[in-house]
Amino acid sequence: MAVFDFDKLFAQFEGIKVGVIGDVMLDTYWWGHVDRISPEAPVPVVALDKKEHRIGGAGNVALNLVSLGAQVTALSVTGRDDDSVLLKGLFDQAGINTSFLLSSASRITTNKVRIISRNQQMMRLDSETTRDLSAEDELAVLQMVEKYIVTEKPQAIVLEDYNKGVLTEKVIREVIALCKKHKVITTVDPKRKNFFAYAGVDIFKPNMKEVKDGLNLLVEDVNIDTLTDIHNQLQERLGHHISFITLSEKGVFYHNHDASRIIPSHLRNIADVSGAGDTVIAVASLVYTATKSIDLMAEVANIAGGLVCEEVGTVAIDKEKLLEECKLLLK
Repeated sequence: MAVFDFDKLFAQFEGIKVGVIGDVMLDTYWWGHVDRISPEAPVPVVALDKKEHRIGGAGNVALNLVSLGAQVTALSVTGRDDDSVLLKGLFDQAGINTSFLLSSASRITTNKVRIISRNQQMMRLDSETTRDLSAEDELAVLQMVEKYIVTEKPQAIVLEDYNKGVLTEKVIREVIALCKKHKVITTVDPKRKNFFAYAGVDIFKPNMKEVKDGLNLLVEDVNIDTLTDIHNQLQERLGHHISFITLSEKGVFYHNHDASRIIPSHLRNIADVSGAGDTVIAVASLVYTATKSIDLMAEVANIAGGLVCEEVGTVAIDKEKLLEECKLLLK
């Protein structure tokens, strides 16, 4: 890769407006210690030491984007409950625009409560609605997205699907159509349920497992030929612009009409892979929006995904650390 001005690129991020539409969540952590077994049942008694609330789900993509300096808006549907108030407060605190967050009386805000003792997760309690949005809520979301695009004029929208029902087939189809009409770049991190609903998207970013599930493939050997064949199969179904597939420890692969490449991962001390996909789609969306360079997008996103895996738990990318790594590794 030719010498590139990464300082200039990273400074550009601040002028980019990005919307994130998908399933936002509250991640709750309860830390405690265990001294005894309950006399009521053979289960440990966790004496609570502290609680922490974090932004999760599609909100983590928004958090990664805002960490890189972008102007970010969360577009989603929560319940009308205490958890939605907590989540909105976290978004506001992070500098993420919540003007286009809707609440619905027919849904509850997703909250994943993790109970942890001695650095070990003992239990997870999920409070959520997973059915698709009602027709009324669908319409409200689409009106909200159109209003956001017309008034805020974003350069990109990320569709972040966690299978909780916000991204229905109709919402996906009509959001992509709206973005095409207004020349807004669309990127997607899909899940199995609506895998082939994202026809016409600019960047389609599944991981290898999602691709194998979606296409019903039994692929063991991951090489440029098998991945090119996978891109062609996806292209036939989706008619999208760029396939960008994450390959876990093997790195990332991209393909569009005139270029394809596997970029190997950089050597890392992997601590935790959770949230890496959120970081990769956030960084890829920003770099591609700023440069339109697919190769640079893949290189920088590959580094970012590795960096967050060095941290325990889901964390947003550190802009300065990513900048340093890009200068060091992409000479």
